[in-house]
Amino acid sequence: MAWFRSAFKSHSELVNHLCKSNIITHKEVSQALLKVDRADFISNNPYTDSPQYIGYNATISAPHMHGHALNDLYMHLQPGMKALDIGSGSGYLVACMAYLVGDKGKVIGIEHIEELVELSKQNINKNHSHLISSTNIEIICGDGREGYLQQAPYDAIHVGAASHISVANDLCKQLKNGGKMVIPVELEDGEQIFREYVKDKDGKVSYKNKVAVRYVPLTSEESQRKSRLFG
Repeated sequence: MAWFRSAFKSHSELVNHLCKSNIITHKEVSQALLKVDRADFISNNPYTDSPQYIGYNATISAPHMHGHALNDLYMHLQPGMKALDIGSGSGYLVACMAYLVGDKGKVIGIEHIEELVELSKQNINKNHSHLISSTNIEIICGDGREGYLQQAPYDAIHVGAASHISVANDLCKQLKNGGKMVIPVELEDGEQIFREYVKDKDGKVSYKNKVAVRYVPLTSEESQRKSRLFG
């Protein structure tokens, strides 16, 4: 997947690349992405298609993975729906989701590093302050491994860090019947796979493996702060 590390001159050029690569196939997803400029959320290499460090041993995901996530969740991010973004970090995907679910929808971001919660609010307020003031978005400081039961169930859940399969199974309990979750999971051999979980109308959960990935782990606040992943 090294070819995804292309650098682009502008946000629109980056989004157009994702569309031409068939990562994004829904017009509404591309429109939402175009509204939310990555340069508001990351100062270094905002238009390079690779993960970027945002501090506190956290990254903002590569644009193509944000594209995959939104495209996969598209039918579950329709106007009026409710979504949960776990490990919301910079706040970028929360803002994109908010434009998809619209004024009558709701997006909850949960992040256990308090400094990143505040940073994400600052980032969103640069050009999208109405999303926060209208309560279309809510960003919570908490342990994302537990989801956010207070506002469950959700039409869509996105997890932005690699999780144990047991965590993924528990988070599925917070999906609505008919809901979908996308999450990178850790396999027994140490590899990671981007997995799509679907809960049918009767509450039965099934999953589909999408693509091999490499994410930072979804862990405790203490472990993340002590991590040496980035030196």
